[in-house]
Amino acid sequence: MPTVGVKRDVLFKALGKTYTDDEFQSLCFEFGLELDEVTTEKQMITKEQGEGAESSVGASEDIIYRIDVPANRYDLLCLEGLARGLLIFQGKIPQPIYKAIQPADGVQKLIIKPNTAKIRPYAVAAVLRNMYFTQDSYNSFIDLQDKLHQNICRKRSLVAIGTHDLDTIEGPFIYDAKPPSKIKFTPLNQDKEYTAVELMELYSTHAQLKQYLPIIKDSPVYPVIEDSKGRVLSMPPVINGDHTKITLNTKNVFIECTATDLTKAKIVLDTLVCMFSEYCKQKFTAEYCEVEQPNGTIIRYPELPYRDEVVGIAKTNTAIGIHESGKGIANLLSKMCLKSKLSSSGKGVRVTIPPTRHDVIHACDIYEDVAIAYGYNKLTKTLPKTNTIAQQLPLNKLSDLLREPIAQAGFTEALTFSLCSRDDISTKLGVSIEDVQAVHVSNPKTLEFQVCRTLLLPGLLKTLASNKKMPLPLKLFEISDVVLKDSKAEVGARNERRICAVNCNKTAGFEIVHGLLDKIMLLLEIPWNPQKGDTGYYLRAANDPAYFPQRCAEVICNGSVIGKIGVLHPDVLSKFEITNPCSCLEINIEPFV
Repeated sequence: MPTVGVKRDVLFKALGKTYTDDEFQSLCFEFGLELDEVTTEKQMITKEQGEGAESSVGASEDIIYRIDVPANRYDLLCLEGLARGLLIFQGKIPQPIYKAIQPADGVQKLIIKPNTAKIRPYAVAAVLRNMYFTQDSYNSFIDLQDKLHQNICRKRSLVAIGTHDLDTIEGPFIYDAKPPSKIKFTPLNQDKEYTAVELMELYSTHAQLKQYLPIIKDSPVYPVIEDSKGRVLSMPPVINGDHTKITLNTKNVFIECTATDLTKAKIVLDTLVCMFSEYCKQKFTAEYCEVEQPNGTIIRYPELPYRDEVVGIAKTNTAIGIHESGKGIANLLSKMCLKSKLSSSGKGVRVTIPPTRHDVIHACDIYEDVAIAYGYNKLTKTLPKTNTIAQQLPLNKLSDLLREPIAQAGFTEALTFSLCSRDDISTKLGVSIEDVQAVHVSNPKTLEFQVCRTLLLPGLLKTLASNKKMPLPLKLFEISDVVLKDSKAEVGARNERRICAVNCNKTAGFEIVHGLLDKIMLLLEIPWNPQKGDTGYYLRAANDPAYFPQRCAEVICNGSVIGKIGVLHPDVLSKFEITNPCSCLEINIEPFV
């Protein structure tokens, strides 16, 4: 869930009331939110000197409320939306009506060129006219863009937002895609011009912007937005131009969103417009822009759509477990920013969904809002009216049944990470990573979690290495899943439940793990088959670089290979920093379910 940080005093001023921490936490809970943390933030106090210079005279501490909001409630990602939602919930203000209006001095136009289809084909735009910014509202404006970029925009890969001082530029605006060497402008907060190639080098070490460079870096053309005089507004999704930057003195804001997903772009634009149009002279209005498509079609944005949905009174009550009248349900929904009234038939409630509530896509979403407004704590706990018989998944039941006798055999159970490094399943075991059908993590945060494990063995060996001070013998086992690539699976990979056991002592103790294998097969009622037929189990010599030569065997059960048993190679033990000999067993138990 996203966490929104707002200054407590600014929030209380917007709400028109001062709360204690406990009172505000209760209000948040009633509204379906959670006050996650109360922190403080130091802020320097400055005073103006001659020629606009400032000097610091001290510091103040602002109390910050960090509030968890649902990931799909984009309207609550800023102080403005949060305060507005709470005030409507409390019945202190009516629901605003958001409008896209005709500009008085001509419509701004954004022309999309055909080349953009090679990289980011969609764009939408709007204008917020006659705004006023304070330092707090300006900070909130920037913060909302960051929150949207990280959330619905998927780190700018789906949508990139650009906001510009309209008074510094002239339309019509051109959205084009050009070779990097032909794009040159002064980026935000810089004092000289760079080409797009130079910008990629400049921001390759930037703490925030470097993560967005791969989105366009390998493309032969980069997206760019210019005004009628060739001044660059932005090079999405990386950086805006310094010429059009927003300041506290900005009155008219031009908003453009470029995207690979048009639906997401419209949601982002609607959210920005609805949240900050309250600072316009004509509240809750935005001037629409004409966006000319490459085929010549002209579409006006923002759309700010309202739509009606009808939910049945009886079905709503049944889904939640309450007994509210149609009028009561309508009142509850109105508290959640969903203006509602009884339908003409009297059997349903007509719900008007505003452009701020793009999260409402199904009747279930409306039921959820009714439940929130009604109060989860007021819902009566009841037993289901139908008899249901729960049953454990057979594979999990088998795993649980095997754990106890293996522990009774003297082995200690371990639970290791499902992710590991590439070396753990390849180099350390004497094979190349290219020969291992592993599922790789695309952006691992640490070298220890690069791939999904294909074996349980590395996790147990690392556990042994961390417990070398414990007295010998060390006998560990794990019953858990590994992840294997599988082109026939729906997602291209599948889980496989395995047992792995390791014996570490002054001698390898192959007979220890072999005895454990016999014990497991006895429990599973699989007979030993010395004739090596298609029934029962037996061992077959095998070669594996992870095992000592001629001390490795495949476990064959009912004619199929289910795993391996043997004495680990000294090189493997050395790479895992283990100084004593080890023998191990690893088998797949899914065939026995």
